[in-house]
This record gives sequence, C-alpha cells and structure tokens, in this order.
Amino acid sequence: MKISPIRNEKDYQDALERLEVIFDAKKGTEDGDELEILSILIDKYENENFPIEMPDPIEAIKFRMEQLDMKQKDLAEVVGFKSRVSEILSKKRKLTLGMIRKLNATLHIPTDVLVQDY
Repeated sequence: MKISPIRNEKDYQDALERLEVIFDAKKGTEDGDELEILSILIDKYENENFPIEMPDPIEAIKFRMEQLDMKQKDLAEVVGFKSRVSEILSKKRKLTLGMIRKLNATLHIPTDVLVQDY
C-alpha cells in the first residue's frame, strides 16, 4: 500500500481506478485501510476542485414542487395566499422566517438552502 496526496487530475484518476479495485475490501484489512484513506483523499480533492454550490432557494422550491407534483395553490396552503406564492416564485417577495420554517417542515428543503440571498 503506497498512498500519496492527490495533487492533479492524473493522481485523481489513478486514485479512482485503485478505489474501484479495492472497493469491496473488508474493514480492518490492509486493503480496507487503504480504501478508507483513499476515500478521504478523493473526497478532499473533489471538494476542493469540484465544489457543489447550494441551489437558489426559489429554484429549490420549484424543483421540490415538481417532485411532489404540487401546484401554486398547494404551496399557498404552506406559505399563505396564492398571490404571495406567485410573488415568491417570481422573486418579488422574500421568504420570511416563518415561511422558511414551514417550507422546511412541509417540503423538507434544508433551511441553509432557503435562507440564502437571491
């Protein structure tokens, strides 16, 4: 087992190939230890080089509504009047703390997504 930092794309590809080979290694074995360390290194490299930004709060609401086959009138039951929903979805009205709490509880959208500026 020779493990080294992942510094570039070639190192990253090599690490992914090795990970595929030892993927089913049992915990506590030499390959299992290598798998654990390699996974940490790959995760660190991906977080630094391929960061995933949080989605726009309104786009997250729209996406979740689509997943749940919700209409604006359904969302009105969560945040208030239908006209308020329209203003929110068109970004003319900001989400209030109460709305964020209700959206989190009802649609299960993380609050850290909903509290972002948009």
